[in-house]
Amino acid sequence: MSETTQETIERVGLIPVLRAKNAAQAMAVVKAMLAGGVNVVEVTMTVPGAVDLLKQLKKEYGNELLLGSGTVTTAEQCQATIDAGAEFVVSPCLSLEVIATTKKNGKVSCPGSLTPTEALTAWNAGADYVKIFPCSAMGGAPYLKALLAPFPFLKIIPTGGVTVSTAKSFLEVGARALGVGSDLVNLKAIEDGHPEVITETAKAYLKIFAEVRKQ
Repeated sequence: MSETTQETIERVGLIPVLRAKNAAQAMAVVKAMLAGGVNVVEVTMTVPGAVDLLKQLKKEYGNELLLGSGTVTTAEQCQATIDAGAEFVVSPCLSLEVIATTKKNGKVSCPGSLTPTEALTAWNAGADYVKIFPCSAMGGAPYLKALLAPFPFLKIIPTGGVTVSTAKSFLEVGARALGVGSDLVNLKAIEDGHPEVITETAKAYLKIFAEVRKQ
């Protein structure tokens, strides 16, 4: 039996946030991450031609890669990315119409929230995960711990300030997965012709997850 979207997200433990400058750069990043064992990616709407890129990745990798869309702020964007192949939808903010559209399509919803009120509102609206963003601006892992104290049922994914050095602290306080940006999605490594930097960073993250899960 194949994994569900949520099972894959929590097994891999990472949602790499792809903000590439163009499709070629994006494809190179994805190839490097896959080589490191990370087969999940969030294509943000800030990437030029993001919807077409989702279609291209779907065609190239099929079920080998779990596709999501990010920086989704309207129902129209949400539907377009789902139609292009996104299995999960991430927002930087709390948009009830994006949650509703995602769930109507049977996909996984991960809206952005920061305050306790926003996080609970997102959950009650049907979110599968709550993205805490920007997490580092609120103090990082200690803020997650404080948020989960009254709301232990929340499935939280911190984004903002997630690095190889901070990953363990986020996981130990209860993060279900980590949204990670430039620390893994290293565009300079691609520009410099060193995709192996991304591959090795992906492996480093997976090693941390394996160690934490043994505890």
